[in-house]
Amino acid sequence: MNMQDNEIRAIVAGTLAEQQRHQQKSIDAIVLKAVASVLASLGIEDDDRKELRADFQHLRRWRKSVEQAQSYTFKAVITVIAAGLMGAVWLGVKVVLGK
Repeated sequence: MNMQDNEIRAIVAGTLAEQQRHQQKSIDAIVLKAVASVLASLGIEDDDRKELRADFQHLRRWRKSVEQAQSYTFKAVITVIAAGLMGAVWLGVKVVLGK
């Protein structure tokens, strides 16, 4: 009886695993078709994949360079403000010591 239970469990597990693989293949096909449909509606055909990838890579490089420029600009503004404050403090010290 125990052997039959194990055999039944193995058969059920195998059947469920096969159903899972079949469902996954079906889901993958549906997703691929949906993505292709969306890209086609945007005017991007399957042959344009390399160009689309290059466009996205260019956009990423451009975005990163803009972010880097913003970072440098922020650092420059902070440096100018700090230098102005230190200059004002220095002038104040010179005036107080000069009197």
